[in-house]
Amino acid sequence: MGFKKRSTKSEEEVLEGQTDLAADNTVSAPSSKKIKMDGKKDADMGDGVASSSSVANSVKPMERKKKRKQVDKERRRSVLENEESQLKQPIIEPKGKDATEPVAASSSSSLPEFHISVFKDLASADSSVREAAVETMVTELQEVQKAYDRLENKDLVEGGLKLEAQKDDGLDNCASSLGYAVRRLIRGVSSSRECVRQGFALGLTALVAAIPSIKVDSLLKLIVDLLEVSSSMKGQEVRDCLLGRLFAYGAIARSDRLTKEWLSDKNTLLIKEFMSAIISLASKKRYLQEPSVSIILEIIEKLPAEALLDHILEAPGVPQWFEEAIDVGNPDALLLWPVLVNILLPDTILQAEDAVSASNSLKKHKKGRKSSSSEEEISNNVQSFCDAVIERSLLLSSHDRKHLAFDVLLLLLPRLPSSFIPIVFSSKVVQCLIDILSTKDSWLYKVAQHFLNELLDWVRNDDVRRVAVIVAFQKHSNGKFDCITKTKTVKDLMAEFKTEAGCMLFVQNLINLFLDEAHASEEPSDQSQTTDENSEIGSIEDKDSIGIMGNADFLKGWVIESLPSVLKHLKLDPEAKFRVQKEILKFLSVQGLFSASLGNEVTSFELQEKFRWPKATTSTALCKMCIEQLQSLLANAQKVEEPRSLANGLEPNDLGSYFMRFFSTLRNIPSVSLFRTLSDDDKESVTKLLEMESKLYKEERNFRLSNDANKVHALRYLLILLLLQVLLRPGEFCDAASELTICCKKVFAAPDDLNSSGEDELDGDAAPELMDVLVDTLLSLLPQSSAPMRTAIEQVFRYFCGDVTDDGLMRMLRIIKKDLKPARHQEAGSEDDDDDDDDLLGIEEDEDMDEAETGETADSDEQSEDSEAVVGSEGADKDLPEDSDESDGGMDDDAMFRMDTYLAQIFKEKKNQAGKPQVLTVFSNLAQAFVNPHTTEGSEQLGQRIWGILQRKVFKEKKLPKDESIPLSTLESLLEKNLKLASKPFKRKKSASSLSKKKLTASLTRYKMIVSLAQNSTYWILKIIEARNLSDSELQGVFDLLQAVLEGYFDSKKSQIKSGFLKEIFRRNPRISHQLFGFLLENCGNAKSDFRRVEALDLVIEVFKSQVPMNSNESNRDVSKKFLKSHLQSLGHLIETLVTKMPEKKSRKTEVHKCCDKIFQMITTLDLTKAFLKCLEPGTLSACESQLGPVFLKLKKVK
Repeated sequence: MGFKKRSTKSEEEVLEGQTDLAADNTVSAPSSKKIKMDGKKDADMGDGVASSSSVANSVKPMERKKKRKQVDKERRRSVLENEESQLKQPIIEPKGKDATEPVAASSSSSLPEFHISVFKDLASADSSVREAAVETMVTELQEVQKAYDRLENKDLVEGGLKLEAQKDDGLDNCASSLGYAVRRLIRGVSSSRECVRQGFALGLTALVAAIPSIKVDSLLKLIVDLLEVSSSMKGQEVRDCLLGRLFAYGAIARSDRLTKEWLSDKNTLLIKEFMSAIISLASKKRYLQEPSVSIILEIIEKLPAEALLDHILEAPGVPQWFEEAIDVGNPDALLLWPVLVNILLPDTILQAEDAVSASNSLKKHKKGRKSSSSEEEISNNVQSFCDAVIERSLLLSSHDRKHLAFDVLLLLLPRLPSSFIPIVFSSKVVQCLIDILSTKDSWLYKVAQHFLNELLDWVRNDDVRRVAVIVAFQKHSNGKFDCITKTKTVKDLMAEFKTEAGCMLFVQNLINLFLDEAHASEEPSDQSQTTDENSEIGSIEDKDSIGIMGNADFLKGWVIESLPSVLKHLKLDPEAKFRVQKEILKFLSVQGLFSASLGNEVTSFELQEKFRWPKATTSTALCKMCIEQLQSLLANAQKVEEPRSLANGLEPNDLGSYFMRFFSTLRNIPSVSLFRTLSDDDKESVTKLLEMESKLYKEERNFRLSNDANKVHALRYLLILLLLQVLLRPGEFCDAASELTICCKKVFAAPDDLNSSGEDELDGDAAPELMDVLVDTLLSLLPQSSAPMRTAIEQVFRYFCGDVTDDGLMRMLRIIKKDLKPARHQEAGSEDDDDDDDDLLGIEEDEDMDEAETGETADSDEQSEDSEAVVGSEGADKDLPEDSDESDGGMDDDAMFRMDTYLAQIFKEKKNQAGKPQVLTVFSNLAQAFVNPHTTEGSEQLGQRIWGILQRKVFKEKKLPKDESIPLSTLESLLEKNLKLASKPFKRKKSASSLSKKKLTASLTRYKMIVSLAQNSTYWILKIIEARNLSDSELQGVFDLLQAVLEGYFDSKKSQIKSGFLKEIFRRNPRISHQLFGFLLENCGNAKSDFRRVEALDLVIEVFKSQVPMNSNESNRDVSKKFLKSHLQSLGHLIETLVTKMPEKKSRKTEVHKCCDKIFQMITTLDLTKAFLKCLEPGTLSACESQLGPVFLKLKKVK
């Protein structure tokens, strides 16, 4: 391209075409002349100057151009006439190394020179070179401008030769070199060559920031003029000009000139002009929108907050841009919304609002404080913003717009007052969040998760926020937020309340939500109403009434069940917790037990409170739910109550007593009635229970610290819960209520007791024991009572179990042992006992089982007998008694679960019970119940509790039943059954292939538990027998039983008796090992399999340890020597069998060597080596030497 020169008679004009002017050329001019640019600004400039076509189209209209040329011509003529006498400096073009940089001569000899070669360096790809060029350019132009400003006669300078001939560009106060540089930098940012755009933009930024003489309005005009897009431009040319404007505006933004202009004049219009220009640019092309917004954000960060509203948001074009962004789908406009947040939610409202709302929220039944006009205006603005932008625009659009909506909400959170949460978290926002979270494969799932996590962090340390968010989530999801989203969001939020104020605030908001009818008209969730295990606290899925409950009732049901659950994780002092409990109790009592006859508000002057009901009548299902939760609240309060008398002598916080007084007070208000009409019998029952509870309350206060106080307290709570049960299920508990009140009168009889029709029922010689009646009453309540009622019954039994008679004990045992799930079909021809046992255990014969394999797999279960971990059990023993009363028919598994609790209490309270014969009865019945699959199959907990009683109260009890009235034959019978159960094999049924792996695993686990029970029972029975000090002849039956077990162990493939079990029997009972040692040696040598023979060697060594101790005294040594000498022949036969039938497996061969070594050591210790060797045949000696090697040679050396 190069550069052009055009000469005239009056001047020499040097035209700079591009910055790649040869470095060896120097441009100089006389002081009276200026170097100016060609009139054609569109000359092609490779260093960043606009292309020829672009600049050519930027020329002004022809008339304006002619006038400008005429003025320039007159000025040039005047300059030449005044400077004729001055010496003209020729143009010198040195070559080679002595060449100097191109220099633009100043307009006067007094102005410094400006080296235009810096423009070439501004286009360098090396950032350091660009930065150095910028620094040089700014420094030189600053000096030029300072010198220019010091000149007095600027008109004379202006008349000189210009670098460019344009005079109305707004740079009148700038030196010619500076004006030239500014125009060239603006044109340069439109070049896409190398790094021209970056370098020239950096230079323009630094230059505008450093020299105030460059006016911002002039820059804005020049940017439009020099980089104007004409209709003739296409493609890349348009793109270059637009990007050039973008970089030029960015340079102005980064120069901080706009901020300085505002600081000097707060009414300046420059910021608005700048905003209008960049918004106009952003609207031209989509790819300009985001960078334009980034430039605006830079301006926003630099401007003070007070300038944002007037100069940014109200700038021409900005409001329209936001409005159009919604219609055309411009998400980049929303990048400016942090500014909107500052305007929507100013700092002045935040702290004061939250502080006041926290305190006012605890004032019950009062309107919120009146908001000031400014607060109302802010609330309206936020409401309008959320409605128009979030709900009606973004949430109804694409996934990108929904994503943007959540981002905007996150921007609002840090400045959002708690009172605005219901506005922001509207029904549509919550529904959108629910829809996304309920679909894990949704593109927005992680976006919603992130939003939820940020929200939870925001509310974590603020109870007011937490309450508002919980209410919003549940209100707009009809109480099913966790259920639909399959999260624990609401549940976790509810568990985080730690203070009384937070709990009271939450309780009050839930009550208001229950009484509020407005939410009923809102859109229900279209999601499933199914509740899973992750549902929030207070799930009502399992209620019978759920099928008839609408969305409104579902939400109310969640409120009812959530109120008591607030106390679950709460750790407050007793007084504070009692206050929270009272508020919950009053709500549940009012809504569940009563209804207002007139209107929906009733004032109690006695309680000095006003009570409200929903305008719509509360359904019976919800009333029942309130009663059930009321029962749970009272039962839980009873569990954790303080001792009956406090240390400081004050009255304890008795929630039950408070409820009874509250119930009586509301019941006596004329305009209040019970939620349902009661029959005469039920009314009488309620009256009796109220009167008896009042009497017992007085008795309890008189007893103070005695055990009788605990008894009375337990009975009082049972009466209270029974009263609620009468209201919950009328007509079912009248008899139980009457019997219980009679028992209470008899237990704490007084001469002036109230007369009762049933007062004499227990009188007379044939009357049953009082405790038998009480036990029967408790048992009759169990099958049809709620869980809290059963808890109250358990508490009563806890304090009265020490007085239970043997008849009462047997009645409970019969109930526990009763089959809850009898077989549906029972054939007339039943099989023998063994087959029945097999069927109940889920096993049958498998003839193909390999004998050795059976033994191998048995190893891993040897130590399971001492396990106390219960994971399930089934099994049966044919000899289980079948006796059962007709009255047991209503008992279910939950009731039976309570029965074993009562038995545990019997063992706990009756300290001497362990040594009585009743223990054997309890053991027998509990063991039968545990083995019976129909007892424990329906309730795993029941099996666990039975197992716990047997382990802790029977097997590990130090005291043993020593009553001689128990026949030995009875003990032998129990021993035989347990030995048989312990040796029973586990084999899969032929239909096992059709069973699931889970069922097979459960069956195997049940088998192991039953075997463990049989083993522990055997140890315990043998301990009882040993404690009687019977003679060997008397114990012959026991020896025979164990000998039969040993025989089966060696000979029968069916036997699954564990060697560890037999080893433990020998260790605990030396008399048994002494009697069976000979039989053991004989059968060990004659065993049919190597596995059994090697495994039985452990039994042999165990007998040696007990009968031939290594460190015995002289007297014991003689006894041991005599014992071993009597069995040398059998021992020699065993050694002969071992060495002649040495196992092939290396591990078994090692076991044989170890056993022989121990046997030889004991023989050596007792000096029986010679006698032992005589018992061995010559062939056996040779076999010992070859098979045992050093072990046997060591024995021979001792000889």
